[in-house]
Amino acid sequence: MEVKIGVQHAPREIVLESGQSADEVERAVSEALAGKTQLLSLVDEHGRKVLVPADRLAYVELGEPAPRKVGFGAL
Repeated sequence: MEVKIGVQHAPREIVLESGQSADEVERAVSEALAGKTQLLSLVDEHGRKVLVPADRLAYVELGEPAPRKVGFGAL
């Protein structure tokens, strides 16, 4: 699943493909925003961990994974 994270006072957003389900990502965001944790912690599909301070979150957008096109083809 594609996750876009907007960070306050940063001109760009963080975009990652996560193997976590939408429910798991939503639960992690909710816990961070509720103050249960101070960091939003997500894992991308390569096993890398992304940590964002909860007080710096501007928005989190959850989307479907975009299939990657391989090879040549007509448009």
